[in-house]
Amino acid sequence: MAYTIYDAAIPPLVHMLGGLSAVLAKGEAHGGIDPAEARLAPDMLPLKSQVYIATDSAKGCGARLAGVEIPKYEDVETTFPELIARCAKTRKFLESLDRSAFAGAEDKHITLKFGNTPFEFNGADYVGKFVLPNVYFHITTAYGILRHLGVPLAKRDYIGGGR
Repeated sequence: MAYTIYDAAIPPLVHMLGGLSAVLAKGEAHGGIDPAEARLAPDMLPLKSQVYIATDSAKGCGARLAGVEIPKYEDVETTFPELIARCAKTRKFLESLDRSAFAGAEDKHITLKFGNTPFEFNGADYVGKFVLPNVYFHITTAYGILRHLGVPLAKRDYIGGGR
């Protein structure tokens, strides 16, 4: 079987959201951290927002490429258990997508708007140049926030936690 846009997007997203869940679980076990307030710098988004953006990007990718409706999340999670559950919900959604729905999605035209500025991609560039870098950035930032606050994390938690 040939390597497809599904293979390029969905398994890595599912895996990395599992890693994010493992990192968040270690943050919860460490104690004393408020995900609504914890951040690396005053002008950066807090931990909870890093999780919101990573999960929103992942579910949006899967839905857009598969041609299904993007699940709506209310962004109300503020505790570690709630954020871990959001990651699990996103993984479950991604795993539910039919691989065959991705056929030809590498050429699908995708337009995102941020403010009044449209960003246009084909499916392959959307995955490789927008979604994966964006998701990895926010998961890495979540890891960095927790590591900065003393949570005993290692590279294996980030990479291997999503098995």
